[in-house]
Amino acid sequence: QVQLVESGGGLVQPGGSLRLSCAVSGSIVSINGMGWYRQAPGKQRELVATITSGGSTNYADSVKGRFTISRDNAKNTVYLQMNSLKPEDTAVYYCNANLVSQGVSYVRPYWGQGTQVTVSS
Repeated sequence: QVQLVESGGGLVQPGGSLRLSCAVSGSIVSINGMGWYRQAPGKQRELVATITSGGSTNYADSVKGRFTISRDNAKNTVYLQMNSLKPEDTAVYYCNANLVSQGVSYVRPYWGQGTQVTVSS
């Protein structure tokens, strides 16, 4: 069993900051890429940021310069530091990890349950 547990969401005013965390636990052999996605009401889920096991990052144009993704491989945890938040950042944020679990010989994606981020005055 593999679990992804997110934390750090909430309500923040425009211009504020939040830090999301996602801890991966369970029968893990190795974790490859990790990332954050978001889904606003009535919209499709979209990529926010990804990070490889070596630390290379990729961001959606809409968050470049404001969001920073990082990971702690020793803790199997990925973070998303969100600064200068805008109302259009309001969404449910989902953590993703592509990993190999015990007893499985291939990489497959796992998802967290999602955490709500609301940016409003």
